[in-house]
Amino acid sequence: MTDMRVTLGPLTFRNPVLTASGTYGFGAEYAPYCQPGHLGAIMVKGITPQARLGNPPPRLAETPAGLLNAVGLENPGLEKFVKSYLPRLRELATAVVVNIAGFSIDDYALLARALDGLGGVDALEVNISCPNVERGGLAFGADPASAEAVLRAVRESTSLPLIAKLSPNVTDIQVMVRAAERGGADIISLINTITGMAIDVQTRRPVLGNITGGLSGPAVKPVALRMVYQAYEATRLPIIGMGGISDWKDGVEFLLAGASAVAVGTANFTDPRAPLAVLRGMDDYCRENGFARVTELVGLAHARSGK
Repeated sequence: MTDMRVTLGPLTFRNPVLTASGTYGFGAEYAPYCQPGHLGAIMVKGITPQARLGNPPPRLAETPAGLLNAVGLENPGLEKFVKSYLPRLRELATAVVVNIAGFSIDDYALLARALDGLGGVDALEVNISCPNVERGGLAFGADPASAEAVLRAVRESTSLPLIAKLSPNVTDIQVMVRAAERGGADIISLINTITGMAIDVQTRRPVLGNITGGLSGPAVKPVALRMVYQAYEATRLPIIGMGGISDWKDGVEFLLAGASAVAVGTANFTDPRAPLAVLRGMDDYCRENGFARVTELVGLAHARSGK
């Protein structure tokens, strides 16, 4: 039997398969199909200080091998999350990662302080793809100095492990990885969605109400895999790889590229049992190829060894 346990900095998961934030709700929604207790961890829907209704519809558009979304961080807000959702999350038999998002450094710091020490939160995933309203809307994740600053503010506001969720919409992902590390991140997760759009040829107008949205699904996997590979070369921090993971082969590829764990996202929408299938397939692959521990796969695609 394969030892599927993985350790990412201060966190230890029973296996390397997680669910990506924004695709798994708060756990209860998928419980009839995919019990959270079978997974390494779940990353819940992103939380902002105040409740948000999100962007105007239409919010979703299917594309070849992908999905565009412009949900706009719709969420119940911090207060309702703590009162109504966190008690249920504490009952889950798996690790819980809370994704936090904001539009100023103070937003992130506030969320980190509020969630620190509450119980039921094993780590924070800091979504730095949000626009910084204090700097004219430039996304935190597009600028190394801004990324470092927001992570440092979160680091100073909580003792919880920090996962920096990085945007692929940058020129050099390695620069952003190093900035996140300087800011105090314990773990790197990537990638977030790639900016894209679709146009209806009949109406001759953008399909999404927000005009642009984030592209996810199998179409982005080659980009995500490349960035995980590059991130592994740039840091010794553990990496959670995501972006187009649909089956166990995808999961194995990400581990070989340097990820210590993987998160299943868009595939949850087409098959709510997808994370379990990925986990089973990775276990089978290890046994069939003589790997006693899944961690032995991490980084094997790199020419160098002994990281």
